[in-house]
Amino acid sequence: MKTIVTDVLVIGGGLAGLRVGIGAKRRGHDVTILSLVPPKRSHSAAAQGGMQASLANVIKGQGDTEDIHFEDTVRGSDWGADQDVVRMFVNTSPKAVRELAAWGCPWSRITKGDREVIINSQKVTLTEREEAQGLIAQRDFGGTKKWRTCYVSDGTGHAMLFTVSDRAIAEKITIHERKEALALIHDGSRCYGAIVRDLITGELVAYVAKATTIATGGAGKLYRVSTNAIICEGMGHALALETGVTPLGNMEAVQFHPTAIVPAGILVTEGCRGDGGLLRDVDGHRFMPDYEPEKKELASRDVVSRRMEEHILKGKGVKSRFGDHLWLDITLLGRHHIEHDLREVKEICESFLGIDPAEKWIPVRPAQHYTMGGVRTKPTGESPALKGLFSAGEAACWDMHGFNRLGGNSVAETVVAGMIVGEHIADFCDNTANSVDIPMGLVNEFGQREQAKLAVLLNGKGTENPFTLNLEMQDAMTSSVGIFRDGPALEAGVAKLQELLVRSRNIGVGSKVAGANPELVMAYRVQKMIKLALTIAYGALQRTESRGAHFRKDFPHRDDQQWLKRTLSFWKDENATLPELQYEAQDIMKMELPPGWRGYGAKDYIEHPDTPKRMTEVEEIKKQMVGQDRFAIQNAIMPYEDKLPEKLRGRNERIDEPLDR
Repeated sequence: MKTIVTDVLVIGGGLAGLRVGIGAKRRGHDVTILSLVPPKRSHSAAAQGGMQASLANVIKGQGDTEDIHFEDTVRGSDWGADQDVVRMFVNTSPKAVRELAAWGCPWSRITKGDREVIINSQKVTLTEREEAQGLIAQRDFGGTKKWRTCYVSDGTGHAMLFTVSDRAIAEKITIHERKEALALIHDGSRCYGAIVRDLITGELVAYVAKATTIATGGAGKLYRVSTNAIICEGMGHALALETGVTPLGNMEAVQFHPTAIVPAGILVTEGCRGDGGLLRDVDGHRFMPDYEPEKKELASRDVVSRRMEEHILKGKGVKSRFGDHLWLDITLLGRHHIEHDLREVKEICESFLGIDPAEKWIPVRPAQHYTMGGVRTKPTGESPALKGLFSAGEAACWDMHGFNRLGGNSVAETVVAGMIVGEHIADFCDNTANSVDIPMGLVNEFGQREQAKLAVLLNGKGTENPFTLNLEMQDAMTSSVGIFRDGPALEAGVAKLQELLVRSRNIGVGSKVAGANPELVMAYRVQKMIKLALTIAYGALQRTESRGAHFRKDFPHRDDQQWLKRTLSFWKDENATLPELQYEAQDIMKMELPPGWRGYGAKDYIEHPDTPKRMTEVEEIKKQMVGQDRFAIQNAIMPYEDKLPEKLRGRNERIDEPLDR
């Protein structure tokens, strides 16, 4: 078996993986990036609406700061997020968006003077400031108090990915395409790289590295209908889970996007609603104000998705041969706006629905969209359990999203986490104590083990069809672990998935080709996917509360007293049929923003006994520091800057908040 040695191995060629690689390469370390597809075809390209950063350029973003972005993100997470990480993120996001601009990302820009927009279904004239002329434009998104989502029409992810990919090429980073990591090489305490399969030839190669990063994106294809690309099967999550020592965090936290087109499940950006689009029912009635009179269509995604499903259950859905759906109406935005700022939406509607969205309403219904859970990491991005293993982006539970992600915080996280984690990886590699004394016996052992697994699939006498198992898994997840959950359904789902896991150990493949063999690929992936599905379903069954996107009909209240903690899923015994769950409590007494009301529905959460104490403590600090600037007050409440790489600690400049020169 061939062995390739590098300083930094990055598994995943999307935005997060590329940006991690750029950071480490700029610090003088050799970087090798592995990707299932050419990087510019990564799923990061599918992000449409934008990237959140508190630039405060547009008039409706005036007054925005890191503090407001922080509060929006923590409330959006339903207090599931790590507040230190959220602070690191909101501080760095403006730097990230400006760095991308310097690299050539063609952000939509502000034109000074009057412009007409749609707000709450009404035409409104906004006057942009003269000093904002030419600065990066921003649009409204759900769950935010200010307009802060930077965008490139509705092709933001595409533009960002091409920009960062071109930068990786300029940095001469080694990228190996059509390569899939099958297992991490480790001794139970130190990660040494990965065993990798060439998807074209079938050859196994050992990649040995000082630092290994999982940046493989989400796991949407565990569900039947998902906005994710077909490569988003959670294989990076599985790499960590199958070590037996590295936990996955909060896997039951799965986001459903309100507006996927019916029946294809392709995403229609939140930018449609941010720009003024409306949700309507079978009668043409705009129903969201009936449920959420303040935020309406721009409540958090988990809230909007639940309200849509509730409305359908009331008989207000539109009947079709593909099931009930609702309407997204963007006709009121006008043809010029749609053809300039929502071009991808128009093309999707024309290609997959045969309609012109400037004239007809779009059929939509919520679909699986984002995996908040992932490889549990420290704020540095490193696994707390396996030295030398890092993770970034959607594959990671860093954890800045908690139990619900705000729109625009995902592509922002990819580049922000890439910047931060890339620097920490470089620091790790700079430390001579972290040099790799390559244990070739261990490397060969892992290579032989993976080769033996493939041989069993190719040459064994198994009878189970991997594609059938995959469809049954997706059906079980869709029916049991969806937007609404309850005990009996979750128990049934867990039981079904356990049955599928046992059956997956008896897979047979008809094609015996060792190289490009889609049947073989599905065979070894579905075994891993069912394990991941069980971490989601079993974690959801055990979490007897509702928090963010995890909604239990039989436990409808958020319970901070019992459940203000992260779920950690381990798979220590490869013969087991359930993950082992542990829990990581959050310390309210260290929080800058103690748990409270999110701003949606009734104030019916169960309070933690430490919450009033911490609220009093925070208010007392603010009283004592009256007259001091917001940075000093924030630092007194919850210092975080020491966790940021030194080069990223600086303040951000805004029109109304210039830096001293």
